[in-house]
Amino acid sequence: MDLFEKCDNYKRADMIKEKNIYPYFHYLESGQDIVVNMEGHRVIMIGSNNYLGLTSNEEIKEAVIKAVEKYGSGCSGSRFLNGTLDIHLELEKELAEFLHKEAVVCFPSGFQSNLGIISAIAGRNDYIICDKENHASIYDGCRLSYAKMLRYEHGDMQDLEEKLKMVPSDKGILIVTDGVFSMSGDIAKLPEIVALKKKYGARLMVDDAHGFGVIGEHGRGTGEHFNMEDDVDIIMGTFSKSLASLGGYMASTKSAIEYIKHNSRPFIFAASNPPACVAAALTALRILKREPERVKNLQNIARFMREELKRNGVPIQEVKNDIIPIIPIKTGGDVRTLYAAKVLFDKGVYVNPSISPAVPVGESILRTSYTATHTKELMTEAANIIGDVFRNELKKFDEEHPDMP
Repeated sequence: MDLFEKCDNYKRADMIKEKNIYPYFHYLESGQDIVVNMEGHRVIMIGSNNYLGLTSNEEIKEAVIKAVEKYGSGCSGSRFLNGTLDIHLELEKELAEFLHKEAVVCFPSGFQSNLGIISAIAGRNDYIICDKENHASIYDGCRLSYAKMLRYEHGDMQDLEEKLKMVPSDKGILIVTDGVFSMSGDIAKLPEIVALKKKYGARLMVDDAHGFGVIGEHGRGTGEHFNMEDDVDIIMGTFSKSLASLGGYMASTKSAIEYIKHNSRPFIFAASNPPACVAAALTALRILKREPERVKNLQNIARFMREELKRNGVPIQEVKNDIIPIIPIKTGGDVRTLYAAKVLFDKGVYVNPSISPAVPVGESILRTSYTATHTKELMTEAANIIGDVFRNELKKFDEEHPDMP
């Protein structure tokens, strides 16, 4: 069998393109912001993870320029060897202080952070207990670790305990959960997870990629939100969302960080974060510390948009916490979802369609996400357009395609 046979037989993308509803790889002709120029026309951006609205911040852009002027474009090596700059250490120190942890180590990307942390901290004789809706990078990290992985039903604490009971008493246990789940906007049930962690002698890792800068009084994430920061053993996060850059990090004890630095293959054998990315993340962190009101602004925009979408009759996915700036809109079938995204884009609103196999068949969504600098006027405009599409274009689509998946 030819190895490329699977490539030659892959037709799904072509089929979607033929229907003129292909939603991916739209290109921007402006910086990432609340309104962007995308493929020649104005689009309200409610599909990015620019939670604090810092990607176009002038202070950050100036810091990036200065970093490139001082350090050049890259480090040409791994952190382990020649790739550590003084600003890497500066960022790690300030981030550790902000997160109330002993130490931090940075990775070139968020995805690589989960690979590097999990694959090093857990081994063949350990168990990893995962929420079923955890991010793909967590699952890949589990595979790379060779540890035994057990999955519990999303947010089901009874099932989590059942999985913990299955672990032999002489094995190490790592419970891993997203803090804020990237598709649904759910917040992990941290108090219950911590109680079970203590009962069964496990360690707890929280992927706070979508929690950092989003929840907690100061934006420190899920641990701060529940006033349980000391109970989270490992915090993982990214720079590509609230911190307007690229990269990721692990925050934990000094001993755990030292272990990762000397045993994590995805860390040791990867080139270090470029100076521009480090300067952007460091400056964004300082802005967050100086302007914690951005977090409150973000939460207020999330609440406001939920009400605007409800007012327009848009079928949003309900959650217990209305402060999360991730609002899934239920659309059902894959083709219907792609069609809705296409019409919205043409009308000037950018959203992210999520279809199978990323979600179960028949449960596709439009994932919308919001920014601290969004205005109520802009959100009302976007909500009205979305409501109009659901009332008219999607209704007509359903009438014309009653059996469309």
